[in-house]
Amino acid sequence: MIISTQRSALLLALLGASPLAIADSAQSRSEGFIEDSTWSVLNRSVFDQRDYRHGASNSGGRNAYKPRSERNGKAEEWAYGLMGTFQSGFTQGLVGVGVDAHAYLGVQLDSGGGRAGKARLLGLDNEGHPKNEYSRGGAALKVRMSNTVLSYGEQRVKTPVFSSSDSRLLPETATGFFLTSNEIDTLRLVAGHFNESTDRNASSHDQGFVVNYSNGRKGDTFDLAGAVYSPTSNFTASLYTSRYEDSWNQHYLGSTFTQALDDQRSLTFDLNLYRTTDTGKALSGRIDNTTWSLVSRYNQGPHGFSVGYQQVDGNTPFDYVTRGAIFIANAVQMSDFNAPNEKSWQARYDLSMSAYGVPGLTLTALYVRGFDIDGTHVDPTGGYAYLGYGKDGRHWERDLEARYVVQGGKAKGMAFSVRHNVHRGDTAQAELDGDQIRVAVEWPFGGGF
Repeated sequence: MIISTQRSALLLALLGASPLAIADSAQSRSEGFIEDSTWSVLNRSVFDQRDYRHGASNSGGRNAYKPRSERNGKAEEWAYGLMGTFQSGFTQGLVGVGVDAHAYLGVQLDSGGGRAGKARLLGLDNEGHPKNEYSRGGAALKVRMSNTVLSYGEQRVKTPVFSSSDSRLLPETATGFFLTSNEIDTLRLVAGHFNESTDRNASSHDQGFVVNYSNGRKGDTFDLAGAVYSPTSNFTASLYTSRYEDSWNQHYLGSTFTQALDDQRSLTFDLNLYRTTDTGKALSGRIDNTTWSLVSRYNQGPHGFSVGYQQVDGNTPFDYVTRGAIFIANAVQMSDFNAPNEKSWQARYDLSMSAYGVPGLTLTALYVRGFDIDGTHVDPTGGYAYLGYGKDGRHWERDLEARYVVQGGKAKGMAFSVRHNVHRGDTAQAELDGDQIRVAVEWPFGGGF
């Protein structure tokens, strides 16, 4: 790729780069395609057992895409995942070129006596049976000028409106263009255009987008643009806008502020707000939804205490494309607490055991309660009517987790986690009652060339 110096300077000026910044930029410090390359391999083993109880007769939410016959009883899966990632450096010169590539493999270790498929660790065949193994791979071409990178291909993306989840065995990916610009020290600009997202247990790349709650016809493209402003180390503000073609426009405002009280104590506030309205052909029906959350956290030494509040204003649930594009505070393990008109609060406690002689061990306890659910005014012809929300719905969730990361030796970085999650609710909300036990082991290693 050859770009004239004049055109390059004009483009960088539009992005906010000065000649001085160009001379001292990430691209100017490039050592080369191979010299700056890195690789990593992550081994992950996950055991997931879920006991679905009588609970809600409406089987929507995160269980919406399971056949009705599978929405009760037990789910049990144990699987091994292998994730290899290669990130090249950039060629030297005014414009650098590189490649990022990945290859993922998932292997069934135990299907729980035929109870696999419902925890979404394993890929499924055309008849809905768990595969013994599944895999996928992809790559993205990337171009860098100064501190601006444009990539095209299959990649992992993290923004509040479109984000690749890594909460099961293998990560989610997306295919399209993604631009990141860091020409101004305190400001990061991003933009993207995507034509599909690939779910965490999928092996094919032609299923369109992963949509979490709507069963309406899918749009063909997703576009986003955003800015992240970080003037100081203790304050960050984000603003994003996005369009899911013929479905909805979604805007996001978020900010985080941390104030140190002394060497041992600090106070943090975290705000997330989404505004979603239908657009174009409105394939998911009428949408007019504002969802927000505010969490305050007090840290004192190894202890962390959090309280938060979340509210949905609208007659549809707060919905999102890709599994990870939900930054509201009460989106936890078994429920997003995002039903129509729902209000919810949380209380959380975190403890770092390093202060008690066990560095690397953290313990977490979380409780969320949702109430005032009213889905009786949902668009009857839209993509959410099948969820069957009622009026005055209530539910709660309790999550407990212990996580240990090896601090030294040959196994440094190896992580072990155990979770026990419980969800209960009435029939006016759409999530199943369930108990979950999840055990995960991760062993990463990697290096450069």
